[in-house]
Amino acid sequence: MLVSLVAAIVAALCYGIAAVMQAVAVRAASRRTPDGGPPGTALGSVDPGLVVRMLRQWRFVASLGLDLIGFLAQLVALRRLPLFAVQAMVAGNLAVTAVLAAWLINVQLAWREWLAVAGVVVGVGLLGASAGAEGATAVGAPFKLALLLAVAGVAVAGVLASRLRRPARTPALGAVAGLGYGVVAVAARVLPGYSPAELIRDPAAYVVVAGGVVSFMLYATALDNGSVTVATAAVVLAETAPPALIGILFLGDHTRPGLTVLAAAAFVVAVTCAVLLARFGEAGEDPGGGQRGGLAPHQDGEPSTSTVF
Repeated sequence: MLVSLVAAIVAALCYGIAAVMQAVAVRAASRRTPDGGPPGTALGSVDPGLVVRMLRQWRFVASLGLDLIGFLAQLVALRRLPLFAVQAMVAGNLAVTAVLAAWLINVQLAWREWLAVAGVVVGVGLLGASAGAEGATAVGAPFKLALLLAVAGVAVAGVLASRLRRPARTPALGAVAGLGYGVVAVAARVLPGYSPAELIRDPAAYVVVAGGVVSFMLYATALDNGSVTVATAAVVLAETAPPALIGILFLGDHTRPGLTVLAAAAFVVAVTCAVLLARFGEAGEDPGGGQRGGLAPHQDGEPSTSTVF
C-alpha cells in the first residue's frame, strides 16, 4: 500500500515536470500561421508532424523519459489503489506544473495559487489515507471491447475539437485528451499482468498503447494552441472524474470503512484546487503590461523564448 502511494506521487511529479518541458518543445516546433492559428490540415489543427519535429529537441526526448517513468509508477499505483485515488493524485501534476512554470519565468504565485497548491497536497494526502487497497479486477471481453471503441471515439472527438475556434479549442482538446488518458488508466487497471505473453493476448494492452498515442497527440495539439496550464487543467477534469466513476461502478473500487465521505471531499478538494491553478496559466499579458503565468505564445504567434529551458 505504501509503495503504491509513493508511486502515485512519483507519477504526479514526473508528469508535472514533463508537461512544462513539452510545452517549451511544442512552442519551438510549432508551425502556426502568422495570426497564431493552426496550420489547417485535413485533420483540423492536429498536426501529425508536430511530434516528429519535437523529437529533434532534447527537452522533448527528456520529457518522454519522465512520462515513461511516470506511467510505470502509475501502473504500480493502480495495482493496489482504486482509480479515484490514483487519478486524483496524478492530477496533482498541475500543481507541479504551475509552480515549476512560475519558477522558470520568474513570476511568483499569488497567495490564491499557493492555497490551491496546498489544497492539492492536502486533498491528495487525505485520499491516500482513506483509499482502500485494491487488486487488478478481472473484467469480460465486452468491457475491453468498449475500451477499444472509446479510443476510436476519442480520436474522432479530438479531430472535431481541433476545428473549433479560439478560445474554445485549447480546453476542448485538453478535455478530449484527458478522456483518452482516462481510458488508458482504466485499461491499465484491468491488465491481468505485465508478462509479454499476457500483454500480447490482452486487448487492454492495445488500448493502453493506442489510447496513449492518441491522447498525447491531442494534448500536444492543445499545448500548441494555448497555455500549458489551461490545457492541463482540462486534462485533469476529464481524466479524473470519469475513471473514478467507472472504478466505483464496475471495478469494485472503495474506501476504507467509514471514510467514504472523507474520500469524496478529498477528491473534490484535490481536483478543484488543481483546476483553479489554471488561472495561473491564462495566456497573454496582464492589464498592467506584465507577463502573467504560464508558457504563452507571443502576440505574433511565434514561440516564446522567455523560459530558461
